[in-house]
Amino acid sequence: MAWHCIIPGKAGTDWEGGYFPLTLHFSEDYPSKPLKCKFPPGFFHPNVYPSGTVCLSILNEDSGWRPAIMVKQILVGIQDLLDQPNPADPAQTDGYHLFIQVPTEYRRRVRQQAKQYPPGSLAFCSCLFICWPFC
Repeated sequence: MAWHCIIPGKAGTDWEGGYFPLTLHFSEDYPSKPLKCKFPPGFFHPNVYPSGTVCLSILNEDSGWRPAIMVKQILVGIQDLLDQPNPADPAQTDGYHLFIQVPTEYRRRVRQQAKQYPPGSLAFCSCLFICWPFC
């Protein structure tokens, strides 16, 4: 089963104004095993693999995953990760190097990406997550 979600960029950050599509993939073993979370392939962020898969400790079965973690906690964690990358756990070379070595270019790329995902015709509060199942 998969849920299609929208993660709004937090106000006051370089991600503000972007409404980023995220797919949550639930296995038959959920909640014993974590779900997989994916942005579109090529999503620019130090902790997102080129495939779009999010690298976050609470999604890792061997480190931070617990069956009691709720979907809302995962979405909030991913929203927080957007503006607070974890340089100790990089998933893509471009995003990591710019974040560490050229922060001004990193921030420019983030703002540019936010413009690629405008709210369009969606009318909702920027503090909410929108999810819908797709089987």
